[in-house]
Parts: sequence; C-alpha cells; structure tokens
Amino acid sequence: MPFLIRYFRSKHEGQTIRAEGPKWHKKKNGTPTMGGFLFIVAIVISCVLYGLMVHKLNAMLMILLFVLILYGLLGMWDDSIKIFESRNLGLRAWQKLLGQIVGGIIFSIVYTHYFPLALRIPGYGDVSLGFFYILFMIFWITGFSNAVNLADGLDGLVSGLAFISFLTYGIIAMYQHQTDVLIFCAAVVGGMLAFFIYNHKPAQIFMGDMGSLALGGSLAAVSILLHHELSLLWIGLVFVIETLSVIIQVTSFKLTGKRVFKMTPIHHHFELMGWSEWKIDIVFWCVALFTSITALMVIL
Repeated sequence: MPFLIRYFRSKHEGQTIRAEGPKWHKKKNGTPTMGGFLFIVAIVISCVLYGLMVHKLNAMLMILLFVLILYGLLGMWDDSIKIFESRNLGLRAWQKLLGQIVGGIIFSIVYTHYFPLALRIPGYGDVSLGFFYILFMIFWITGFSNAVNLADGLDGLVSGLAFISFLTYGIIAMYQHQTDVLIFCAAVVGGMLAFFIYNHKPAQIFMGDMGSLALGGSLAAVSILLHHELSLLWIGLVFVIETLSVIIQVTSFKLTGKRVFKMTPIHHHFELMGWSEWKIDIVFWCVALFTSITALMVIL
C-alpha cells in the first residue's frame, strides 16, 4: 500500500472533493483513491490459494469473487473518470446501474442452480417466491452496493463498518459450516484490517467507488448465500440509514422545497452539527457492533 500511495501521488491521481460537501473536506482534495484495488487483489489471492488448499474453491466461492471483481471493475471505471477528468462525478447513473444489474443477474443464474428461490422471513420461515426471488436478489445486490458507496464519505468509516459486517457473517458461515463463504468473509476482514491502517483519519488513501461498490455487492451476496438475506437490514443498519437519509432529503426537497437534514448522507449532517470525523466513525461503528451482536444472538 505505501508503494501504491506513492505511485498515485507521483502521478497526481487523487480524489476530487465535491464542491457542495463540507468546506473543510477540501483539504482532502488530491488524496489518492482507488485503494480498493489492492485489498480486492489481496482478497482474491487469499481466497483462491486457501480455497485450493482446503478443496473449497467451488461455485459459491467463485461467484462471490466474481461479484467482488465485477463491482470493483465498475467502480474502477467510475473512479478513473473522476481522476482523469478531475471531477467528482464519474459514470452516469444509468451506466452504473446497468453494470450493477448485470452483475446481479449473473449471480442469480448461478444461485438458481444450487438453491431454491425462497426468502427466509425471520420468525416465520422460508417463503417461495419463484421468479420474484431473482428480482429480489438483483435489487438486494444493487441496492447494498450503492448503500455502502453512499456511506463512504469519511476517513475509515466504511472500512470499519465492512470489517464488522463481514466478521458477523463469517461467524454465521462458520456456524452453518459453509466453509466457502467463511473463507471469503475472513479474507475481507483481513483486507479491511490492513487497509484501515492507511484509511483512518487522516486518510492516506481512499478506497474509492472501486472498493465501496465491491464491498456492498459482496456483502449482499454473502447474506443471500447464507440464506439470512433480511438480516442485512439490521446488521447493515448504518448503510440502510445512510441511504434512507438521502431518499428522505431528496423527496422532501422536491415535494416541499425544505430539507430534513443539514446535508446527506447523514454522516455529513452530524459533521455540520459539529461532530468530528472520529466521533462519527466511533458512534457509527458502535451502532454496527450493537446490531451485529444482537443479530448473532437471534440467529445463533
């Protein structure tokens, strides 16, 4: 990572901070981005090598790696536009959405060859949805890839949240004896720990859309493969709240001309209230820890 940071700095390839964001974020302008490239490579190598060692390099592990790589490449394309054209907005919304939907479709095709098209409702059981479950999977993976992307606005925030979420699902995978999913989750946890060294405030490098889209899509895919899909609404509550804050803000402004929050996603709202980045990170991580621990208490 130090080599990658020095390389990006030598090429003046850094993040362009959006003008409408908090004004004190302007000092982050030029900070290297696309750090997600390195932890994606590390995760893939770890999974492939260990998967081969324990004879678990199967379809489930491969489809998780596929989602990670595809969404990572989609984010890389987005980041590249931002870097080389020196603007904060990358791909057009429809281009990004199309790529995410294609990834969801391919995941769904593989999934249907191994598992029934049923959604687990907590406290009730499995409900067969047929074709509608395929639509659900596409929506789930696309939605959470965007949700994690929205949350990636503060130094270290998403790397900490991803560490907690994937650790939680890794424990569930271990309990269910799904070694393939466990290998993937463990690799992501290790990647997040290492990346956090360079990503905590003040960040030396950002993960970029390459990292956040890949993590979000993979997290949703893991929840589906473990057949605890809706648990992600609780385990990933911070991501859900970040997304809802944007939806509420946009809807309110269009309908009434008034804003509910000072700025969205909601982590910026707390910044404008005077909270430091570290305080927001720690509070949000504590919320994630609480939801993850309580989810494990119910599931296990």
